[in-house]
Amino acid sequence: MRPDKSSRIMPLLLSLSVVAGILIGTFYANHFSGNRLNIINTGTNKINDLLQIIDNQYVDTVDMAGMVEKAMPVLLSELDPHSAYISAKDAKASVEDLKGSFSGIGVTFTIQRDTINIINVIKGGPSEKVGLLAGDRIVEIDGETYVGKDISNDGAMKKLKGEKGTKVKLGVKRAGEKDLLPFVVTRGDIPLHTVEASYMLTPEIGYIKVSKFGETTYPELLVALAKLGQSRFRQLVIDLRGNEGGYMHSAIQMVNTFLPKNRLIVYTEGRKSPREDYYSDGQGTFQQIPLVVLVDEGSASASEIFAGAIQDNDRGTIIGRRSFGKGLVQQPIEFRDGSIVRLTIARYHTPSGRCIQKPYEKGKNDAYEHDLLERFNRGEFFSADSIHQDGEAYKTSIGRTVYAGGGIMPDIFIPDDTSNVTSYYREAVLGGYIYQFAFDFTDANRTTLTGKSLKEVIDYLDKSYILEKFANFAQTKGLKRRNLMLYRSRELFERNIYAAIINNILEVNDFYEFANSRDPAVLRAIEVLQKGEAFPRKPKVDGNGSDGEKNGKEA
Repeated sequence: MRPDKSSRIMPLLLSLSVVAGILIGTFYANHFSGNRLNIINTGTNKINDLLQIIDNQYVDTVDMAGMVEKAMPVLLSELDPHSAYISAKDAKASVEDLKGSFSGIGVTFTIQRDTINIINVIKGGPSEKVGLLAGDRIVEIDGETYVGKDISNDGAMKKLKGEKGTKVKLGVKRAGEKDLLPFVVTRGDIPLHTVEASYMLTPEIGYIKVSKFGETTYPELLVALAKLGQSRFRQLVIDLRGNEGGYMHSAIQMVNTFLPKNRLIVYTEGRKSPREDYYSDGQGTFQQIPLVVLVDEGSASASEIFAGAIQDNDRGTIIGRRSFGKGLVQQPIEFRDGSIVRLTIARYHTPSGRCIQKPYEKGKNDAYEHDLLERFNRGEFFSADSIHQDGEAYKTSIGRTVYAGGGIMPDIFIPDDTSNVTSYYREAVLGGYIYQFAFDFTDANRTTLTGKSLKEVIDYLDKSYILEKFANFAQTKGLKRRNLMLYRSRELFERNIYAAIINNILEVNDFYEFANSRDPAVLRAIEVLQKGEAFPRKPKVDGNGSDGEKNGKEA
């Protein structure tokens, strides 16, 4: 929440002047590196004089460091929506997801009824080695009780994560045990997988889910492809939906796996960054495999680099909804105190030459941040005819028309089906009742469900009167039962409740296998591949010289 302008204008102007004086001339960094930033005297006498005057003459003591910390994000927000400042205390957490690992005890948990509840114990991790189990409750940490309304996810993470090799003492409540069980866990490196799932959709079609582009994404991809190779896959679906991006070089490495030699993947260019082209090297193992890429409004940045390279080189078919539209390149620059500025230094362009960055006004980020909501209100998620791409037109390698400025428009549009969404279902989702019920059901049936296959778990759920039990549970939590809406949204309820329970008790591949079994985009991808239509066809030219194609309008 931003402070009222009238209450912040004077200190803000003062802060911006101070920050400007510090920033001008202080950045030095190699391209795409995270080199430390040294503060040097810039010779900007006016700002330096102002800083000295404040320090020497202002009526009250001024926390100059705090003033700068508050002003930095505001200053950068005047540039573009993606230049950002990350404080030293947040910097480490901001890069952990992309680094591929962190140091901790190796569990996934949720906070239910004011207690840390372990959902899963990571295989081979520190917690599994000492005997912690899914379903255990952590009620003491380092000898202190850690339960109650004041505990939070962030607080629990800070207590459980820590430097590798350090120890944490836990008091654990386990079902069937009268007394607390003591555990001493030595923290270790916990892998963060960016390739979340890989399995066979059909006897010939493989599926890979990539959640972000981090340092380990490319080797994880190669492992996933090798695994699918053991099942003799001949066609492939890569799911980038909800993937907000990450490291550009990881996206380039991934695309290279699927492109013939000397194909342009992406190029970057900025005022102080000369154009730099990135080409495929011909070493990719899967240059000819039929390929479908899934995207949606949550696919951004590196995801759009990957999808754009595939689309512009006519290497595969893009299915889903229009992607986010982030075409700006940030360079991380680190200060001595560990804080980081992510400064936009260039724009990236897909092989056809388009920049897919959606429009923005400098210093006016509210409209930019609400763009997805505006797309929803315009009906864009439900009909391709509601999408208006007004950017400059470009051509792919075989002459298909694509557009700049506003994300990657898929070759095949898949609407978001909300026909059975009722206000009752919406309240159940927003209130967290589905997740809470799924956790309680899993906990109560853990012994029965542990060790079962995906089919066996689904069969068990089918016989468990899940919908009725959920409605009763939600009513006890204050969500009034509405039978007509309950049964109208029956399929949505069951699908999401089943998925949450499967996620709690089985492996991530099982979760995606179940979720994808009725996913319209995945089903359409299978259809396209089975019909041999993954490779785009050259558009027919009509008598007026037009390619006659309506890009992305297929329902």
